[in-house]
Amino acid sequence: MANDLTFSITRTRFDEDYSPADSSRLTTNFANLARGEHRQQNLRSALAMIDRRCNELASGNPSGSAGSDGDRYRVELDIVSVTAHFVDQGSAGEFPLLEMLDVAIVDQHTGERHQGILGNNFSSYLRDYDFAVLLPSLDKEAGLPSDFGELHGQLFQRFLESDAFRSQFDAEPVVCISVSTSQTYRQTEYVHPVLGAEYEHEHSSLTDDYFGRMGMQVRYFLPAGGKAPLAFYSRGDVANDYSDLQLIGTISTMETFQKIYRPEIYNANTAAPSTYRPSLAHTDYSVPPVSYDREERSRLAITQGRYTEEHLVKPHRALLEQWAISPAALTH
Repeated sequence: MANDLTFSITRTRFDEDYSPADSSRLTTNFANLARGEHRQQNLRSALAMIDRRCNELASGNPSGSAGSDGDRYRVELDIVSVTAHFVDQGSAGEFPLLEMLDVAIVDQHTGERHQGILGNNFSSYLRDYDFAVLLPSLDKEAGLPSDFGELHGQLFQRFLESDAFRSQFDAEPVVCISVSTSQTYRQTEYVHPVLGAEYEHEHSSLTDDYFGRMGMQVRYFLPAGGKAPLAFYSRGDVANDYSDLQLIGTISTMETFQKIYRPEIYNANTAAPSTYRPSLAHTDYSVPPVSYDREERSRLAITQGRYTEEHLVKPHRALLEQWAISPAALTH
């Protein structure tokens, strides 16, 4: 059939010896760390920060030393790269669709390995196209087209329904990202034992709507010992669908990357108050011992968005339109 679509998954261990593959999305946080003169020290420092935060949360002492269990857990990270394979007008094609981190938590006292949650540092070339190429080209007065993000959302959900996903993963992914500097967040009375104090935001955002196309809804939590809430996007109930250790693996991983990427917010010297407006102009923060190039990341998003336009959007436009409007057009 002309509309056949399947997926394949490859894994790459993210450790201090990691080097980005040529096909890797270089805007991804972990790839940005793994280049340049200080690449190995960057990676070593980031991984140590993740392990330390994991042990703090697991020991129940997130504001200080983790005590005698300070080195009990080690977090292992795999880069999961997803390629879409399809047939268009009789010709086979493929395109790198998604990339994200998968987490495992190793108990170094017992040797047991606990499966964490997929979704950390979620990224996609198609999202780069939508936000870095398509969005700036739209008529601002006309507003967003009603189908903005629909193709990306359909492809993401079809991947989760595919044999490739189901053969490797038992749990739904959770995408954990930074809070927005354009919103005010207010703490609620609910406190989760691991996720921490829940916050609510003022109104739905473009990011919320985009993830909504992926079937995901957002909740905001400030974990104990953290400095700012994190945004957790999931298709299920993030507060009840996962074990404590699984949530700890996601928090320790993504909070570390946000400390590196947005230290003004996540490595601030004081924690967010009950009413909170994050700002990258905040000056009372500490710089982590990791080099990160935010300007390069922004430039590459445009480059990769144009790559997507050239190699996926333009040559396969008719097929993509079918995928976006007709889930039945996708087979898996």
